[in-house]
Amino acid sequence: MTENLNHQPYIDLKGIRKGYRIGKESIPIFSGLDLTIARSDFVAVMGPSGSGKSTLLNMLAGIDSPDGGQLRIGSNRLDQMGESARSSWRAHNMGIVFQFYNLLPMLTAAENVELPLLLKPLSARQRRVRVEAVLDLVGLAGRGRQYPALMSGGQQQRVGIARAIVADPALLLCDEPTGDLDRTSADEVLAMLAFLNRDLGKTIVMVTHDPHAARQARRTLHLDKGQFSEQRSAA
Repeated sequence: MTENLNHQPYIDLKGIRKGYRIGKESIPIFSGLDLTIARSDFVAVMGPSGSGKSTLLNMLAGIDSPDGGQLRIGSNRLDQMGESARSSWRAHNMGIVFQFYNLLPMLTAAENVELPLLLKPLSARQRRVRVEAVLDLVGLAGRGRQYPALMSGGQQQRVGIARAIVADPALLLCDEPTGDLDRTSADEVLAMLAFLNRDLGKTIVMVTHDPHAARQARRTLHLDKGQFSEQRSAA
């Protein structure tokens, strides 16, 4: 019988357990965390330092795996995958936007954006067309030959967003995407994320400390002591 995914959450965490060992001490992060996110939702995750926001993002990205429980994204059970399988899944299904951009300084903006496409069976011309299209989409048409050092923080983050979406992933994970930006640049980046969610249907999970950034999401989850409470956006 074919699984009907239309009536299932796109992201579904059930009873997630996760902890770390520091010396002989075991520090629990999650002891039965549940979370459901619909396809094409835009969710902001807030919480104090040490609440597990980065751990959650790493598990959703397949960088880390839970100690127990079920972690499903789409039809994939990430908790049942090995490291190699999770890496392959990540390359084909998601993009990450980082706080400090993570651009390679020796590469141009276009070359940075192109990196995820090198894993796909595309010709150089096909890659170039895609790169030009997403640079245009994020408002950087004609800037592909510039190096990151010659760009403002807001422009570098737009390059980071272009790199995250160039392979057309369904899921975007954003780790403090406005944390290193002034308010004007931050608002431009948030508007871009809202467009990607609203007009292109990208599912977005954004970790942030900024209440202003969180208000751009459809709903906000507060993570504290290993559990969530929810607040819907007024927007």
